[in-house]
Amino acid sequence: MGAKGKVAIFVATLAVIFFAAPMIYGLLTTSTTIGNQGSVKAVGVKVYWESTCVNEVSSIDWGVVEAGSSKNVTVYVKNTGNAAITLSLSTANWNPSGASSYITLGWDYGGESISPAGVTQIKLTLRISSSITGITNFSFDIIITGSG
Repeated sequence: MGAKGKVAIFVATLAVIFFAAPMIYGLLTTSTTIGNQGSVKAVGVKVYWESTCVNEVSSIDWGVVEAGSSKNVTVYVKNTGNAAITLSLSTANWNPSGASSYITLGWDYGGESISPAGVTQIKLTLRISSSITGITNFSFDIIITGSG
């Protein structure tokens, strides 16, 4: 075989590699599309004055509470998310800061799960220590957290 024949075979080989190889590769590969769906878990709570959840609680006025006594306020907590939740209670931003040593906030919530759009009645209880001194006015934030 002469040089012209070798060049012709070389060119033919290159043509197969560049033009036929993608078609062969295409025959050896495959793909599929997988549809998917899901949902986003949303957790939220709102607090209302009544079980029909019309008037949202923005502030609680405990009025005058004597040393050594307690006062109760009933509120209704609604799960505004799309997943069941349980609640936790905390306080913050005490004024004066030392008031938290003499004043406590508790509740009668037992830890039951609240379904989406569910409402639960909760009694908040403010207790004033009998040993409180020097505090005539107070304020603090009540934080009710829903966790899924």
